[in-house]
Amino acid sequence: MPVSITARIFSSIRPTLARAALTPLLGLLALAGASNAFAAYRPTHGSQILWDRYGVAHVYAKSVTDLFYCFGWAMAHSHGDILAKLYAQARGRAAEYYGAEELKSDRWMAINGVPARARLWLREQSPAFRANLEAFAAGINAYASAHPDALSEQARRVFPVSATDVVAYEQRLFQFTYAAPASLADRLTPTPVAAPGAPAAGSNGWAIAPSRSASDRAMLLMNPHLPWAPGWSTYYEIQLTAPGVDLYGATQVGLPVLRFVFSDYLGFTHTVNDPPAVTFYRIAAVPGGYRFDGKVQPFRTRRQTLRIRQPDGSFTTETATVRSTVQGPIVGERDGAPIAMRVAGLDRPYALEQYWHMAIAHDFAGFQGAVAQLQVPTFNILYADRDGHIEYLYNALVPRHLTGDLNYWSSIVAGDTSKTLWTDYLRFDELPKVIDPPGGTVENSNDPPWDAAWPNVLDPAPFSAVIPPVPTPSVVLRAERGIHMLSEDSKISFDQLIADKWSHHCELADRVLPELLEATVRYGDDLAKRAAEVLAHWDRSTNADSRGALLFLDWAQRPGAASGFEPEGFAHPIDIYRPLTTPSGLADPEGAVRALQAAAQDMLAGFGALDTPWGQVMRLKIDSVDLPASGGPARLGVFDVLDYSPLNNGTRAANFGGSYVAVVSFDRPTRAKVLLSYGTSSQPGSAHRSDQLPLLSKGVLRDAWRTRAEVEANLESRDSF
Repeated sequence: MPVSITARIFSSIRPTLARAALTPLLGLLALAGASNAFAAYRPTHGSQILWDRYGVAHVYAKSVTDLFYCFGWAMAHSHGDILAKLYAQARGRAAEYYGAEELKSDRWMAINGVPARARLWLREQSPAFRANLEAFAAGINAYASAHPDALSEQARRVFPVSATDVVAYEQRLFQFTYAAPASLADRLTPTPVAAPGAPAAGSNGWAIAPSRSASDRAMLLMNPHLPWAPGWSTYYEIQLTAPGVDLYGATQVGLPVLRFVFSDYLGFTHTVNDPPAVTFYRIAAVPGGYRFDGKVQPFRTRRQTLRIRQPDGSFTTETATVRSTVQGPIVGERDGAPIAMRVAGLDRPYALEQYWHMAIAHDFAGFQGAVAQLQVPTFNILYADRDGHIEYLYNALVPRHLTGDLNYWSSIVAGDTSKTLWTDYLRFDELPKVIDPPGGTVENSNDPPWDAAWPNVLDPAPFSAVIPPVPTPSVVLRAERGIHMLSEDSKISFDQLIADKWSHHCELADRVLPELLEATVRYGDDLAKRAAEVLAHWDRSTNADSRGALLFLDWAQRPGAASGFEPEGFAHPIDIYRPLTTPSGLADPEGAVRALQAAAQDMLAGFGALDTPWGQVMRLKIDSVDLPASGGPARLGVFDVLDYSPLNNGTRAANFGGSYVAVVSFDRPTRAKVLLSYGTSSQPGSAHRSDQLPLLSKGVLRDAWRTRAEVEANLESRDSF
């Protein structure tokens, strides 16, 4: 980014969240519990929640604090059982309420000192925002008290909740689910357990400037992809209004702020990135402690008792003994040496408040002032506003390393010297970002920043030591499908933006199918040639009626084929300087034909035909709803991501992918269409557990009802306070 633009941005930043730095010994502090100042809080008379016919809550509050109270009430109404379990996990006492299956989570919270740190973080909040957090918790408790029968027996054990639980959950989600989940420690074993280092997560985000918009108004696409199983990944859609505030969007259940949000002024969305937020250190243990900078330091040791509920209602206990070093807690060992873990952001307690200031900003400068505080530890940000500005930001707390490259810091590093102990992060002005690019668009689909604008305006070289330059094929293929679509029209209409969101075209097929068909002529038997004939007539999409998509997916998962799983199957690997043509080709054409023969045999055995329609097997199924699905896995290079798990009858049910969708145009007033795939409620018996699946099956978005008149015209019920 040119220096002149940077200077102009920073001259207009108005910091809103400046705070003193926190002590690094947070995990050892045992502070007093959360204040009960808001335990009896009641919103101002006249505050209301109007529930529309899709179960979306529209909060009309008399003050901002009332807004947070109503937000908590609404979230408990829609997701009370999930909410209770998430807070129990963040509290580090889930095994006490739910049983031994939660013990691993409780151990991870104890090792990382989450409950104690949450108490400190709550004390550090500004008085006004702490009042909001207390009110949010009070609203949750008020709903649970008024409607105990709406909650499961296990959930009722968790109440009442406190603002400390809210802050603990924020920390558990951002630092210890996204960045450092409990499964990460499994990698420390000599033979790593086959477990992901981070939760399955993905997303698409676009921002379009007026110069590329058919309406001459900026537009924004929000489309996170997360697991559908109820839990940390569940999204909640809501409208929040109070004097001077009118926000619409979604967040993950348990959070008191919106993470995907738009107003009449601006909007922002996230995509998942992968900053080097976790460092493992090999500790040199010696009698009396461990060696650090030539001296022996004692381990800091603390013990925590964990209670485990048994099936008969009795309890057993386990004592967690936690040893810590200057780097962080000991989380495992390798070759007899203790391994300590350091996680970015444990000195940044104001992420929730930053989100609030981001959402209520009225212009680009105000938004930049909030984002520049770098309290939110990860996630790319894509932004657009009514003044026509757009932005991509590689938002992350990226540790500042004085030596070593990415390979060095992704391994276990020496922990006996302060030379490897990072204590600072890249500044906001040092992070990759694109603001108002000449091409008029920014995009991200979890790929590195280099193609955020097309034509490319970022050079990867300055960031080679801190940001992985090359993504996996599944990421790059989906991102390149997006770039292709953005490049096809000089002006993009609102309706075209919606159509692009629903794109089911397989970029992988464009890269390898012509060579596969040619190779089949040379190497294939009769069955392979019949399969090739099906693929030759396939529309290269994963629409419900597409014939050939199932066969292609089966092929792509086999040795010798090429897919987003691994880079080895491609003749031409990913080249970040040729993003629209790599990866491509088949590294082993004869092996790819053998994979096609095996896939064809599998199709005949499983479905009796090579051209079984995609939607006959791929289903949208929740409760009694069972509908054909369109959309495919990212490893095929499909933009509209859905992935599936097997069912007993040979079909598969969507269990991951497009969760919340918002397509926004910053007209005056802002207009938007939205969808929450699995509905706004997870509570048993709710009509809103699956009522949006028919829209998803048809590829239709709903109008976002934002005016009171629209909401009243589609009213299901109301809560008055």
